[in-house]
Amino acid sequence: MPDLCGIELAHPVINASGTFDAIAARRTYGDALLEDFPFSAFVSKTITPEPRGGNEPQRIWETPAGMINSIGLPNKGLEGFLAEDLPQLAELPVPLVVSVMATDRELFARLASGVAEREEVAAIELNVSCPNVHSGLIVGEQPSETAALLEALRPLAPKPLIVKLTPNVANPAEVAVAAEEGGADAVSLINTVKGSAIDPATGEPGIAAGHGGLSGPAVRPIAVAQVRAVAAAVSIPIVGMGGICDGAGALEMLAAGAKLVAVGTESFRDPGAGKRVASELADLLESGRGGTAIGRSA
Repeated sequence: MPDLCGIELAHPVINASGTFDAIAARRTYGDALLEDFPFSAFVSKTITPEPRGGNEPQRIWETPAGMINSIGLPNKGLEGFLAEDLPQLAELPVPLVVSVMATDRELFARLASGVAEREEVAAIELNVSCPNVHSGLIVGEQPSETAALLEALRPLAPKPLIVKLTPNVANPAEVAVAAEEGGADAVSLINTVKGSAIDPATGEPGIAAGHGGLSGPAVRPIAVAQVRAVAAAVSIPIVGMGGICDGAGALEMLAAGAKLVAVGTESFRDPGAGKRVASELADLLESGRGGTAIGRSA
């Protein structure tokens, strides 16, 4: 049976943060969602210290092999999340991972401490793609910033800390090593790749912000390459994601060195994709076509 930092899971497929709204899904499907939940663990939308409204529309643009998004992390802030969302997410039949992001170590500490003390939370994902207001550096792009953040948070959060790595750096493995040395229990990758699109009807950017993050099948080769590089550099578990839309894609990610995989963009097309991918992956592993990936996913 697979596990996430010691947390036992029914299968090795979880969701990518922000790509499956479990609260909205339950409003639509009712308790049937709980009886047939598509993921073995649930990663929340990223929360920030204070509420955010997100970016102005247009925020999503479809591409031939995925989509570009610039949602802007709309959320209720820490207090709103703890009061309103956490009680609902705690009813899900799987372990809960809460994703957090802030602009300095002090605010990250506030988030990590506030979330870690809740027994409903199994682990914390650190979204390190925001600039540090003190240094001006993107935390997840600078190994020294990443290590310093982990060293500050590790004593405050006894629960597993998972660092969400950005692909938009020259050497993600260096950042992963820094995360491990700072005390991270696992890393997850990749996040979206910087991209833009032009609306042919107007000649203007298709995303109001002018650019966003590309996800979907187009980024899978990038994800596989970066997971391989990170797996060769660290000993902590890896959650691999980026363009996984079927069991074969999940198997490729496991073979690259991931212990678990996360489904993201595919859930927009097929809300049950997580369960389908897990079933297809199980069939491949049972047939013996998984090769060395069998050991990594066990």
